[in-house]
Amino acid sequence: MPILSNNIILKKSYAFALATIELYKNLKEKKEFILSKQVLRSGTAIGANIQEAMSGQSKKDFIHKLEIAQKEIRETWYWLHLLFDSGYIQIDTFQCLAKDCEELNRILSSIIITTKQRYFRQQNA
Repeated sequence: MPILSNNIILKKSYAFALATIELYKNLKEKKEFILSKQVLRSGTAIGANIQEAMSGQSKKDFIHKLEIAQKEIRETWYWLHLLFDSGYIQIDTFQCLAKDCEELNRILSSIIITTKQRYFRQQNA
């Protein structure tokens, strides 16, 4: 089973996870071990939760897993801001990764809203 498909959110979250891994490697070279592990964990958990949602047991489970992915995005965004404000990452790295976080969040929000609307419409029919 390929991890990537033609699904845009799977592709983007996977690419973001790879970028997070690169960030982690660079931070380790700077001898920053605590924050780097935090951003690595949350940044890679986004795609893992989205992948898990794709095989959700129900629409509720699907929505729940995507909402967890959104929480991981917000956590990653926090760590990125902390890394930038503390001088561990440069503005270009920060802006690129923060932009990706925002894009992932917008896509997930749209999927969640649409799924909830369809799910609740079916529930009330």
